Amino acid sequence: MNWRAITQGILHYRRTGPMPVVHFGFWGDTLRKWVAEGHLTAEEISGAGDSTPAEQRLAAKLGFDFNYHTVFNFSSALQPGFPTGIVETLPDGSRKVRDSEGAVVLQKAGATGIPMAFDHALKDRASWEAQFRHRLRYTPERFERAPVLLGDRFVPFNEGGREFLVEGRREFHYGLFCGSLLGQIRSWLGMEGMCYLQADDPGLFREIVDATAEVWYRTTKAVLETGAQFDFGHFWEDICFRSGPLITPRVFQEVVGPHYRRITDLLRGCGIDIVSLDCDGCIDALVPIWIENGVNTMFPIEVGVWNASIRPWRAAYGRELRGVGGTDKRVFARDRAAVDAEIERLKPLVDPGGYIPCPDHRIPPDARWDSVRYYCDRMRAAFG
Repeated sequence: MNWRAITQGILHYRRTGPMPVVHFGFWGDTLRKWVAEGHLTAEEISGAGDSTPAEQRLAAKLGFDFNYHTVFNFSSALQPGFPTGIVETLPDGSRKVRDSEGAVVLQKAGATGIPMAFDHALKDRASWEAQFRHRLRYTPERFERAPVLLGDRFVPFNEGGREFLVEGRREFHYGLFCGSLLGQIRSWLGMEGMCYLQADDPGLFREIVDATAEVWYRTTKAVLETGAQFDFGHFWEDICFRSGPLITPRVFQEVVGPHYRRITDLLRGCGIDIVSLDCDGCIDALVPIWIENGVNTMFPIEVGVWNASIRPWRAAYGRELRGVGGTDKRVFARDRAAVDAEIERLKPLVDPGGYIPCPDHRIPPDARWDSVRYYCDRMRAAFG
């Protein structure tokens, strides 16, 4: 099946084939639980990260067609990263560990999800100048050795990956990761640190955003100048929570918005007119800013307790807006009737076009194998 052409058609409001049954990955604990239950083997889940060949095989076993988050990831890490190591061992055996981004986080046996942070290396202009500025620079190494997916294997960009992308003959939907313009900065400063810096030193806050965006712009530009072809551009942020954004929309528009426009203009100049953005939480207040600055596809439309949906955004922006996501992942912990009800809820959202249902985050550990398989079967029957 040429999922590349079909997906492009749907996102351009031209349905040309069956609706793909897509996902957004799995938590590691989910896969380990399914191994313990006998649905998978330890060998099958080994190396099963986003869109890896191992993940593709186990997702196909469930009935999924592909992971929407299948992208060429250039390195957006600090170069060099901070030296990692144990800062303190606590009485219960857990440890405070400094990670490669300069944060001191809690490392606890058996813990899942985002670790609690105790401290961050980036605090003020002195730490920015001494410890971060030199780590944020453009070098070709950010993408030259990055892995390119060639169907069932990865090859480095400069060892066959570029040629594959230039030819553009693949049949799977493949995007170009374009960085993070604020979410990564939030990781370096911590949420409170980011909020305080905007008030205490707005000039430094803008300088950090500008420097970070410049690296991602130059790297995106360098990749595209090689002639590599992609189906969509993709950003990651995670800068919202259940009641709204972690930054005021006015500041986001003024400080961050122009950098989105600069990168999305670059993408469109190379024929890439689908630009998606991964942000969890209640994103409604930021959607108009993203739309204004060239981001036209919201992902993963996390339903949450705030009941996010493409419906109100579509009413406001019409065909200018697309979406991937919006399937409430919580139904996987329930029975088949709950799955049926969720698919019925999605039908009127799918019918107008420009929208592909997808679990609204990685499939969590409470998910039942049978319910996920049933979801894939019912999606194919409902929309195939």
